[in-house]
Amino acid sequence: MRGLVAALALLTLTATAALAQQPVQLTVQPAPAAKTTISKHIYGHFAEHLGRCVYDGFWADPGLNVPKQGRIRLDIVEALRKIKVANLRWPGGCFADAYHWRDGVGPTAQRPRTINTWWGDAVEDNSFGTHEFLELCQLLGAEPYLAANVGSGTVQEMANWMEYLNSNADTPLTQQRRQNGHAEPYGVTMWGIGNESWGCGGNMTPAYYTDVYKRYATFAHNYPGSPPLKRIVSGANGDDPAWTETCMKNIPLGMMWGLTLHQYTLPTGDWGKKGPATGFGEAEYFSTVRNCLRMDAIVAKHAAIMDKYDPKKQVALLVDEWGVWTDVEPGTNPGFLYQQNSLRDALVAGTTLNIFNNHCDRVRGANLAQAVNVLQALILTDKEKMLLTPTYHVFDLYQVHQDAEWLPVQFQSPEYELGGEKIPALNASASRDKSGAVHISLVNLNPNQALTLQTTLPGISWKAVSGRILTSAKVSDYNSFDKPNAVQLADFKGAKKHGDQLVVTLPAKSVVVLELTPTGKTGS
Repeated sequence: MRGLVAALALLTLTATAALAQQPVQLTVQPAPAAKTTISKHIYGHFAEHLGRCVYDGFWADPGLNVPKQGRIRLDIVEALRKIKVANLRWPGGCFADAYHWRDGVGPTAQRPRTINTWWGDAVEDNSFGTHEFLELCQLLGAEPYLAANVGSGTVQEMANWMEYLNSNADTPLTQQRRQNGHAEPYGVTMWGIGNESWGCGGNMTPAYYTDVYKRYATFAHNYPGSPPLKRIVSGANGDDPAWTETCMKNIPLGMMWGLTLHQYTLPTGDWGKKGPATGFGEAEYFSTVRNCLRMDAIVAKHAAIMDKYDPKKQVALLVDEWGVWTDVEPGTNPGFLYQQNSLRDALVAGTTLNIFNNHCDRVRGANLAQAVNVLQALILTDKEKMLLTPTYHVFDLYQVHQDAEWLPVQFQSPEYELGGEKIPALNASASRDKSGAVHISLVNLNPNQALTLQTTLPGISWKAVSGRILTSAKVSDYNSFDKPNAVQLADFKGAKKHGDQLVVTLPAKSVVVLELTPTGKTGS
């Protein structure tokens, strides 16, 4: 009897293991009748006057031996141009509601020195202001996204900034712009009306903020010759449906182009002790990716509220602050939010971008926090040295989705289990670009087990597959200034055409983007 029980137990274990190894059946569906585009603005970034993002990041010391245009650091520009940064948000963040734009225009020597009370009480010399930011955006090929000061500013101050930038009439403000070196209007369209108005932007109630917003938006004018403004509402903090409900209920649809959402991934879920950026174990890795996956339900909840008031989806949802937020690196200024960036962060980035792609009917903008030297940065600098983080490489992989036609993906994900908890191991998104090439982005969150996928592609005629992969030996691996290429992209050879099917072996802890070459197209 004991032998029979043992045999049955062994049979059960064998069957379970075999089930776990069964290929995942994944289907990339044809585009729905109401075709949806994955907006390039989902691939936006964020540059706040915080720590070393602007100063000692984009804006180099005059004596630093790096390529520069003025003081704009061109090696950073070149790296970000490569991944097609769609928009750049500035000057904050919390800093935006303490920023007065007139401090940052005119001759540099005449600009006042102020204190950045939000971030480490650093002295702000205002050498990087409106013209410098817009020159940076021009070099990047990115659309500027400005955040107006609602918390400590005035309606008149915001309206004057808009006139200064967008009017071509002969007024004192436009004359000042011309004297400051820019004869033609800039035509800035993306304007956030406040930032985190529920918190550092003024600790407002949602009902009070919506009244304030409507007053500001009333004086946010369009000017002849400049494109119409995209007025953006300061939206909810994470899982706060009441804020979104109040905004959608109280603000007329025609008065807003977009509504924001801020949602960060904390490894521990505890703001008091968020967890380290490096040197973590599998338990903290698991909790990080589990917390990251909450983004899907949070976006869906806010989108459902917006659908109730805006069934035609006129108003965009912009997740204009997201990313992994850990404890700062030991020995650095706690107000500068400098953290390392590991393969774990890249897996979070790929997963989050897949979520946004799959909600692209409503999510039409997003901004990773932040571009350089702050939080989940794409780029880290140390004087002349510069490195690309694993998260940068994910944006390099995913740029193929920008302004491409969204394709639904269906599959039943295997589970990644640790300590009695389970999360989906696999996430994915897909699109078809203007040339007809189909791109499939895949993330395997399981750090211990590869996945095999059998993919059916109804309605897609293709002849070859190629791909690139980001992975490493450990999820805690990262790029340092001593080893800047420890985690980098490589060609992916684990996908092949088998009849009409695509068969993929997806390594553990990996981000992969595949390209299916359409029949009739030369090359990959």
